[in-house]
Amino acid sequence: MCIERGSGILNPFGMVDKLMTSIKEKILLGEEDIDLLKTFFISKEVRKRQYVLNAGDVCQYITFVEKGLLRSFTVDNDGNEYVVQFATEGGWISDVGSFVSGNDSMYNIEALEDSELLHLTKQSMEELLTRLPAMERFFRLLMQNNIVALQRRVIAYMSLSAEEKYLKLMEVVP
Repeated sequence: MCIERGSGILNPFGMVDKLMTSIKEKILLGEEDIDLLKTFFISKEVRKRQYVLNAGDVCQYITFVEKGLLRSFTVDNDGNEYVVQFATEGGWISDVGSFVSGNDSMYNIEALEDSELLHLTKQSMEELLTRLPAMERFFRLLMQNNIVALQRRVIAYMSLSAEEKYLKLMEVVP
């Protein structure tokens, strides 16, 4: 069964195991709500080294990683890459500033291995939040956790050596 919603064709019965686990850790949803929730996501498989977002494009999705590993990074004028975030299985990734504002993205998002993703468009997200108000709480908790993680990354960036950053990453995401 495919449902057209927003800008794409969605398969509500595709890859959603880790997404449902992630959501159930933070909020309670009934079976009907879970079935409805699944219809808002676009399933996408990407290959290693494939870009999900290119700097300069408008970010169209927030993305959940059902399987695989992604990184968000920027490149300076000298060609040096600076990793902003890794998204492992069960994690979310996006350029939230671009997604919310519609402005060009400052970041690239690349698959570091073959990955299975679930995309949520802005239009679908707005409809989801209207139809399932409990998801407002889920996304608020998600954003709070992301702000804390961002603050920790900023401190690490300013105070740790490259080796210390790597060791910290291996500690947090083995």
